[in-house]
Amino acid sequence: MAGPNASLTHCLALAQQAMEQDGDALSRTLTELQCALLALDGERDARGNAAHNPHPLSQASATEPVITMDLTGYVTGWNHSAEQLFGYTQVEALGRHILFLQAEDDTTTVLPQLSPGQGPTYMKVRRRRKNGEVFWTGISLSLICDDQGHPVAIAGHLSEIPEGLSSHDKMRLHARIIEETDQCIMITDAEDIIVSVNAAFTRVTGYSAAEAIGRTPDLLRSGAHDESFRRLVRAAMHGAGPWHGEIIGQRKDGTLFPQSVTIDAVRDDAGNVTHAFSMFTDISGDKQAAEQIERLVNYDNLTGLPNGRLLNQLVGQAIATSARHQGYGGLIVVDLNRFTAINEGLGHGVGDAVLCEVAKRFRSVLRDADVLSRTGSDEFVVALFDIQKREHCGTVAEKLLATLRLPFEVDANDIYVSACAGIAVYPEDALNAPTLLRLADVTMKRCRQQGECNYLFYSPEMNERAKEHIKLESDLRRALNANGADLPQLALHYQPKVSLRNGRIVGAEALLRWAHPEHGPISPVRFIPLAEETGLILELGAWVLEEACRQISHWKTAGLTPPPIAVNLSARQFDRDLPLRMQQVLEHHGVGADELKLEITESLLMGGTDVMLVMNELVAMGFALALDDFGTGFSSLSYLRRYPISTLKIDRSFVVGVPHEENDCAIARAIVTMGQQLHQEIVAEGVETPEQMHFLRELGCDQLQGYLFSAPLGPPWSWRQPRRCGLAWRNLSARPGLEVPETWAVRRPAGS
Repeated sequence: MAGPNASLTHCLALAQQAMEQDGDALSRTLTELQCALLALDGERDARGNAAHNPHPLSQASATEPVITMDLTGYVTGWNHSAEQLFGYTQVEALGRHILFLQAEDDTTTVLPQLSPGQGPTYMKVRRRRKNGEVFWTGISLSLICDDQGHPVAIAGHLSEIPEGLSSHDKMRLHARIIEETDQCIMITDAEDIIVSVNAAFTRVTGYSAAEAIGRTPDLLRSGAHDESFRRLVRAAMHGAGPWHGEIIGQRKDGTLFPQSVTIDAVRDDAGNVTHAFSMFTDISGDKQAAEQIERLVNYDNLTGLPNGRLLNQLVGQAIATSARHQGYGGLIVVDLNRFTAINEGLGHGVGDAVLCEVAKRFRSVLRDADVLSRTGSDEFVVALFDIQKREHCGTVAEKLLATLRLPFEVDANDIYVSACAGIAVYPEDALNAPTLLRLADVTMKRCRQQGECNYLFYSPEMNERAKEHIKLESDLRRALNANGADLPQLALHYQPKVSLRNGRIVGAEALLRWAHPEHGPISPVRFIPLAEETGLILELGAWVLEEACRQISHWKTAGLTPPPIAVNLSARQFDRDLPLRMQQVLEHHGVGADELKLEITESLLMGGTDVMLVMNELVAMGFALALDDFGTGFSSLSYLRRYPISTLKIDRSFVVGVPHEENDCAIARAIVTMGQQLHQEIVAEGVETPEQMHFLRELGCDQLQGYLFSAPLGPPWSWRQPRRCGLAWRNLSARPGLEVPETWAVRRPAGS
C-alpha cells in the first residue's frame, strides 16, 4: 500500500538527514522524525479500526497529543494528551473545526493540501490553549486511507516547542553578543569603576581590558566638554534616566574622536543602581563623510564658495527673519563679460585662476555677514542681509565692480575683466529666494543689453534713488576736499542753549551745514546717514572737531568768551585712539577741554568695556559728556548709572507734543525726574513755543535749545547786523516767566 511505504521512506530520509546535522537543525529534524513515526503508527491503527470505529483515536492513550479530523478539518478524534496540551476535554473538542485552536497572531487559515502516497507534512504554528495562553507547536499532518487507498481522515501529531533559553544559555548568548558586537561597551559599578569592556572598546580606544578595568571612564576624557555637560553624563550613570548624545573622547594615543553614546543604569530587585553601561560608536568616519557630502552638495568645487542650493536656503531663512523684524535685504547677480573668450583663448586653467581671484576680490569688499556664492560658470551672487537702507545694495554693487578695474595677472598675462550686475531687494521685489534670484538675473541681463558695465535695480524707482545716493556720496567727497577753497561748501552753525534759571546763554551746539553749489542747502538728515554708511563720517567728524576748535580760538582772539561748544561724535569715531586725537586738536588750536562738550548717541552705551574706558579717559582730560536724543534708543538706568554722563538731552520728538500731548508730557517728566535723581543736567531740544518753555521750566528742566530763542547761526563775523556779534554771548535779562527780551536780536534772523 502506497501510504505506509511513503511514510516509511520519509522517516528513513529524516533519519539520514539527522545523521549529518547538529545543534538546532538536528533538534528540528528529530522532532519532525518523531511526528512522522507517530503518524505512521496512527495509520496502522486506523487501518485496523476504520471499519468498526469512525473516530479511531478517540480512545487512544498515546503519550503524544494526537488529533484526527475529517477531510474538511472537523475534529473526529481527541486523545488524553491533546486534552492536557490544550485544556479542552474530548467532548468540548469533537465536532469543532481545528482552527478553533488557532492563535490570533497566526496567519494559517486553511489546512495544507495532502495527497495519497505523500509523506507527513510538518508545520510550525501558533496555537491557543483554553485558558488563552498562546504557544508554539509542531504538527505533523498525514492522510488516513481505507483498504482501497482512498483518504478518509487526517491525523495530526503535535509536540509543544519550548520558548526561550535557559538562564545559562541566555548568559552565554548575551556574553557572546557583547563580545562580538561592533559597538564599544563599557560597564562600570556603582562607584564608577570600570568592571568590563568588550573587544570593540579595545579596538577603538586602544586600551586593553587589563588597562581599562579598575579605572574610571575619565581615561577617555578629552577636555572638550564643560562641567555642566559632564554632570549630565554622570547623572545618567547614577540612574537619572537614559542619555543619548555625542561625546568627544580621547584614545590611548592621545587622538580625539567623536562618539555616539548611549548611557543608562542597571538596578537590582530593590531598585538600587548597581552598574551603568555605556554603548558608543566611533563616528569620525561618518562625520567626515557627512562633511564631504555637504561640501559636494552645498559648495562650489573651484572657489569653495556656497553654490546656488545653499544660497537659496540662506536667503530663504534671511527673508523669514526679515519679515519678523521688518528689515531689508537684497541679491546682487554679477555676471562677467566675455569670459568664454578667456577660456577659449588662454585655456580653462587660466580661466579658473581668474575666477578664484575674482572671488577673493569680491570677498574683500563685503561684510562678514554678507554671503558670496558662485552659481554659474562666470556668475556670482551676493546676498546682503539686514541692511539699513535698500540703496546700500547699489553701494555694494559699485564696490564689487570697482574691484575688477585692475587687471588680473595670470601666467604673465594681464587679463582685464568687466561685469554687469542686477539687483533685486526684499521685501519690495519678492518674498522668496527663487523669485528674488530670477528677478536679479533678469535685471542683470537688462543691464548687459544696455551695453554698460554697471548695475541696475529691478525697480526703476530704486535705480533713480540709487543713482542719487551714489551722486550724493560723490558730491559729499568733493565738498570735503573743496572746503579749504575760496567758496567752501561745509560750515558750522551754532545754536545757543539758554539757562532756565537766569536766562543766560550757557552753551551752543555746533551743527554741520552743507551748501551744495547746485542744489543749495542739503539737510543733515540726508547726508549724515550717508556719511555713516560710507565711512565718510570719520573725515566729517575730524573736520567738525578742527573747525569748532578753530572757531573757539578765533572768538577768544577777538576778545569774546564763548560758553562751551557741544560737538556731536559718531560711534565710528569712538575708538581707543579718540583721546589722543582730541588732545592733538586741542593743543593745535590752544583750546581747553572744558571749552568743548562731547555729545554721543545712546547706541554707544551698548559698546561695553572699551567704550567705558574711552569715556573715562575723556572725562579725566576735562571733557563733559552729554547723551543726545535721549529716549529714542535703548538706554537703561543701569547704563546711565555706569557711564560718566553729565547731561541728558530730551529729544525734540518728545518736546513737540508738550504741554498738550499726555504721553509726551509723561515721558518728559520721567526723563527730568530720572536725571535729577542721577544728578545730571537736563537739556530740552526743539523748543519753539512759550507754552513748551513754561511747561519744561515747571518740570525742572535746566536748559532749553530751539527756534524760540534762535535758529542755528553762522560765525559772528558773517552776520549781517554787527550788533548781533556782541549780543550772541551776552547775558539775557531774567524776567518772571523768562520772557524773551525785545533786544534778543538773533531770534530767527533773516537769511539764516
